[in-house]
Amino acid sequence: MLGASRRSLCAAAAARSRAAAGAAPAVSADAAASAPLTRPVSSGAQGAPQQQKRLLSVLAAPKVTGTSNVASFKLMDGTLVGRRYESSAAAVNSTDMPPAEKHEYQAEVNRLMDLIVHSLYSNKEVFLRELVSNASDALDKLRYLSVTDPELLKDGPELDIRIQTDKDNGIVTITDSGIGMTKQELVDSLGTIASSGTAKFLKALKESQEAGMDSNLIGQFGVGFYSAFLVADKVVVSTKSPKSDKQYVWEGEADSSSYTIREEKDPEKFIPRGTRLTLYLKRDDKGFAHPERIQKLVKNYSQFVSFPIYTWQEKGFTKEVEVDEDPAETKKEGDGETQTEKKKKTKTVVEKYWDWELTNETQPIWLRNPKEVSTEEYNEFFKKTFNEYLDPLASSHFTTEGEVEFRSVLFVPATKKEDITDRKTKNIRLYVKRVFISDDFDGELFPRYLSFVKGVVDSNDLPLNVSREILQESRIVRIMRKRLVRKAFDMILGISCSENRDDYERFWENYGKFLKLGAMEDKENHKRIAPLLRFFSSQSNDELISLDEYVENMKPEQKDIYFIAADSLSSAKNAPFLEKLTEKEYEVLLLVDPMDEVAIQNLSSYKDKKFVDISKEDLDLGDKNEEREKEIKQEFSQTCDWIKKRLGDKVARVDISNRLSSSPCVLVAAKFGWSANMERLMRAQSMGDTSSLDFMRSRKVFEINPDHEIIKGLNVACRNNPDDSEALKVLDVLFETAMISSGFTPDNPAKLSGKIYEMMSSAIAGKWSTQSQVVEPEPVESGKQK
Repeated sequence: MLGASRRSLCAAAAARSRAAAGAAPAVSADAAASAPLTRPVSSGAQGAPQQQKRLLSVLAAPKVTGTSNVASFKLMDGTLVGRRYESSAAAVNSTDMPPAEKHEYQAEVNRLMDLIVHSLYSNKEVFLRELVSNASDALDKLRYLSVTDPELLKDGPELDIRIQTDKDNGIVTITDSGIGMTKQELVDSLGTIASSGTAKFLKALKESQEAGMDSNLIGQFGVGFYSAFLVADKVVVSTKSPKSDKQYVWEGEADSSSYTIREEKDPEKFIPRGTRLTLYLKRDDKGFAHPERIQKLVKNYSQFVSFPIYTWQEKGFTKEVEVDEDPAETKKEGDGETQTEKKKKTKTVVEKYWDWELTNETQPIWLRNPKEVSTEEYNEFFKKTFNEYLDPLASSHFTTEGEVEFRSVLFVPATKKEDITDRKTKNIRLYVKRVFISDDFDGELFPRYLSFVKGVVDSNDLPLNVSREILQESRIVRIMRKRLVRKAFDMILGISCSENRDDYERFWENYGKFLKLGAMEDKENHKRIAPLLRFFSSQSNDELISLDEYVENMKPEQKDIYFIAADSLSSAKNAPFLEKLTEKEYEVLLLVDPMDEVAIQNLSSYKDKKFVDISKEDLDLGDKNEEREKEIKQEFSQTCDWIKKRLGDKVARVDISNRLSSSPCVLVAAKFGWSANMERLMRAQSMGDTSSLDFMRSRKVFEINPDHEIIKGLNVACRNNPDDSEALKVLDVLFETAMISSGFTPDNPAKLSGKIYEMMSSAIAGKWSTQSQVVEPEPVESGKQK
């Protein structure tokens, strides 16, 4: 159906009349644009307007009183002036009306409504999305057919959708200037579900889900149109096809088992081309008839439909009007000796009028060529769409073609997302053919660790009635998810490669924990996640480094990537495990975040180099001297057995250490046991399994440094007097201090403190009190020198 241009004639008339005479537009608040209008068209360089007869959309719902709104425009001194007034509609003799043909539904309408509400739609407001989408499809079809048959556009070239509401009577009217329908097409299109039957509908739905296919059930069964009955008791469809000279009316009611089709004979209700849907809303759903709500729904669901959508809105403008003066005040002013000419008193009032307003003004940015979109435009779109106040850290605009085609624009927000465990976000807005479907996802399009990414996804391959079940089972969605994740990683990698190092530091501060979570959960994308991780190291001077930087700084003889986990950076730097590695100038990653150790363990390796925990047994630094080790083991084998006998089940065994240089001993975890840091974290878990904690605790290995004086002394004590109480006491204190320096917690700190105090007392006993007395020098007599 032919529609008005984007700059409304009513607005033009109002603006012109305000500028010329300051008068209010002569448009009543209840007027509607339902009659043929004329429009001036510029001709020639002088711009002299001509009168060109032009039909505009017939949008007003039929008046119960038999009257309709008529609008006329006159040309006065080159100015287009509009007048709207009520006129009595021509009475149509009921005897002249053609009889309506009654068609019975093969499937019960009540059952059909139940399917729509419970099987496909989760909320009622999607009825407008469905009907606007149908109108857009009708316009698309007309535009496509008019390429080969221009005569289809003889009633007017403009294609648009117009929505008008009557909140008093609870009526919503949706009109498009699309292809329209003939009588037979009415039966075929709006009777699809009826002719298919409820059983066939259910069967097709079930088969499509079992086969993993996303057949567009709306297009096949007409569910989109029937969504009108979610909110309406009665629906009237008046349609005119350019292929037919006649206009037909389809009427159906929600509680009826039949519908009727008749020819339209009332001239006041004729439309040049297209379809007009009139919804008579249910009592509980009349809130949808408010113009503001309709406008909001259009902006939410159909903002990016490729055709202009106009809604009928109340507007106003201010003007000055004269105010009647008080006679008493006028007489008082007239008593003065000198009387100057007085200005007339005026006041400002707001004049209300109704006019069409373009609702979907924003062009979808994802449909444009990325080369033609500026950074400022991306930033503005991001802040407007997601209610953000800061520019995004990065954006990615791409089109995916091939097996699945979709367009998308993704953003990395600059604001921090606090809850890492929240799977459900509204960060991704899914569109199907530019129609908004949903933003309520639970990991269907992005994994949990990428839930901070925001953006829009527009696909032509998904059905409009996509539900969470379809999203979870759809092969198309799985392919989309895989490609979206890949593009998200490319976007983050771009930030990490930025010349400005602060950009990625800011990203890491906000979302580093999310990537660590990805290292734990997404084994498939380890190769993409690992280069993005950042850690402290023993040589980085408190700065975070990447794994690529670590590998680049590795010594030629170094085979593995070494790391140690601790509760703080200071503890990690001063741990005894680093002593020999520091001497060899090997860099060690310092994992001080609770998630670091688990993330590294899940990665296992990077660029064919294994991650090695230097706080665990069997550390290989690549400098083994088998003969030297054999000699030391023989020399200290008896001491190791003696220590193991004394410690009992506290340790799994006692070994000679190759990682110490200045410390006498260290307590290391078993190869497959928990490290000290992990044991601390597991102990802190409120729901921790104490039985597994006890088991893992018993798997520690006590390593001694044979070059340290304390160990040498214990070796002598073991050979000479293994039962010496002092030696055993020293051994006990040595073990428990090793626990502390290694990051473990002693079982009885108070007992350890007592032993240390006792040893200190023995060490200092009599050290100062038994010192020899200092002899005071004799006084020197005067005149004598010594």
